[in-house]
Amino acid sequence: MRLALRLTMTMALAAATLTPLAAETARSIKLTGTDALAFSLPTITAKPGELLTVVLRTMSMQPADQLAHNFVLLKPTAKVDAFIMAAAMARTEGHLPAKLKDQVIVASALAAAGETTSATFRAPAQPGRYPYVCSFPGHYNGGMKGVLVVQ
Repeated sequence: MRLALRLTMTMALAAATLTPLAAETARSIKLTGTDALAFSLPTITAKPGELLTVVLRTMSMQPADQLAHNFVLLKPTAKVDAFIMAAAMARTEGHLPAKLKDQVIVASALAAAGETTSATFRAPAQPGRYPYVCSFPGHYNGGMKGVLVVQ
C-alpha cells in the first residue's frame, strides 16, 4: 500500500512538472478612430516587455477609399514626417512603405467604417516614448497620432 501511495505521489509530481504553464494573455487596448481624425487614446502606457493587443475600431460615415484607419507604432528614432510622406505614396502597400519597415515596431491593417483591426506585440524592453500614427493620407497631419509610454 505504501509503495502504491509513493508511486501515485511521484507520478502526480512528475505530471505537474511536465504540465505547460498557461499561455500569457495580452492586455487589450481599445482605440477608436473617427472622422475627426483622432485616436480615442492619445497616450498608452505599458511596462517594458508587456504583451499588448491594440484593437482599433473605425467609426465613420465615409467610404473605405476615402477614409480608413490603422495603428502604426514606430521606433523612437523614426523620422515620422518622412515616414508619413512615404506612406501617402504607398497606396498599394496599404500605406505602409516597405522601404521604411525598419522604422516600424508593429502595424495593423487598415480598417474602414464599422471595421475593426488589431495588432499584438510586446512593448519595447527599453523605457521611452514611442510614437504611434495612422498612416492613411492626411490623418497624421490632421492629428491622428499618439504616444506609447514604456515605463
